[in-house]
Amino acid sequence: MTESFDLVVLGGGTGGYVAAIRAAQLGMKVAVVEKEDLGGTCLHKGCIPSKALLRSAEIYRQTKHAIEYGIETDNVRLNFQKIQERKENTISNLHLGVQGLMKKNNIEVFKGIGRILGSSIFSPIPGTISVEYENGEENSILIPKQVIIATGSSPRTLPNLEIDGTQVLHSDHALTMEELPSSIVIIGAGAIGIEWASMLADFGVEVTIVEYLDRILPAVDEEISKEVERLLKKKGIKFMKGTKVLPESLVKDHSNVRIDVDRNGEIETISSEKILVSVGRKANIENIGLENTDIELENGFIQTNEFCQTKESHIYAIGDVIGGMQLAHVASHEGIVAVEHMANENPTPLNYLHIASCIYSHPEVASIGLTEQQALQQGYNVKVGKFPFKAIGKALVHGEKEGFVKVIGDKETDDILGVHMIGPHVTDMISEASLAMVLNATPWEISQTIHPHPTLSEVIGEAALAVDGKQIHG
Repeated sequence: MTESFDLVVLGGGTGGYVAAIRAAQLGMKVAVVEKEDLGGTCLHKGCIPSKALLRSAEIYRQTKHAIEYGIETDNVRLNFQKIQERKENTISNLHLGVQGLMKKNNIEVFKGIGRILGSSIFSPIPGTISVEYENGEENSILIPKQVIIATGSSPRTLPNLEIDGTQVLHSDHALTMEELPSSIVIIGAGAIGIEWASMLADFGVEVTIVEYLDRILPAVDEEISKEVERLLKKKGIKFMKGTKVLPESLVKDHSNVRIDVDRNGEIETISSEKILVSVGRKANIENIGLENTDIELENGFIQTNEFCQTKESHIYAIGDVIGGMQLAHVASHEGIVAVEHMANENPTPLNYLHIASCIYSHPEVASIGLTEQQALQQGYNVKVGKFPFKAIGKALVHGEKEGFVKVIGDKETDDILGVHMIGPHVTDMISEASLAMVLNATPWEISQTIHPHPTLSEVIGEAALAVDGKQIHG
């Protein structure tokens, strides 16, 4: 079958299906090629399933401490099978929603492997898409005017470390565990590793984190990183920082895995029931036909301009496949920018300093803009305001008094350079900081926003006042 389209999107994940919907809204005839299920990693192997499990861990943790709120509970038990069922139901409901959006917007979906062809009888330029089906059905040939590559990413692994999916896992495998292990070693202390460590510790698993660098969460503000480590240690999580894993030393038996690590020159053997490898994600660029184009790669990621346009001007790329922040909401907005650019709608390129990132551990972490260290390195004369949750009435009511909000300002211009939060519900509250940065607000302007009492959001107003030493309750 051969069919023509205005746009073909390779990949039906968050970035891909959002781009497809925006293109359809602009009157384009659109097709999406997805080899698995619509929704991609975020819906099926990332954001949604992991947050569903984190929510169950939160409920379990709170129930065990219910007596602190005057609620007596006896024989609290964990039913991990029910937890997994709830996760799967959540995914299924959202998956149905995405399928409905495709039908509503008259977007044709091809379930198969899409590859970009070079110049051929179908087109004098690269970009025709051949769709290969698992059932052996004859390939479909899609002839688009424009293409968006949104093939996402997959878990990165360590060289020479065999991932068997049973005892040595990456995050995809961990999400489908039928039983919780008694102990686990997590290699990597980035956002994904920290979320898993927090979740599993709340479920009662003995957790050890091995990190090659000298601190956890190296991308976040250093004060936030130290506070996360302090609070996770209170859960019983053990940290081995500045530690290199020696993959060739891996030994497995029927119930245990052992591996050697190099800790400041000293070799130590650590053991656990399972190992979870969480060392980042790599772009899915293999077997999609890039060799048939002039598209450029750097460090394994597709290179684009500010409108997500590759060297082939009619081919765009968005999301994890181009690197950067590798977040679902970033991919979605890159998709919108790409579509509006190809439609001559003159979109505003994304300012990545205005995009928040969140970590859904307990405690939660949320950040936007420059860290204090980055601001100083870039030559800014900074002023910093911090305010703790323990001085906020609603935090005490909730029994969640740990953490703080940190606002970084520019002494010269009074602009906000960054906002960093750790504590209860900060992944929801960071949106106020996002809006403030988009509107180029100052700390004083945030402080003049009247935050209702009692709410957790009061901490933001107090932190903004603290930038100039004017906080009321601290």
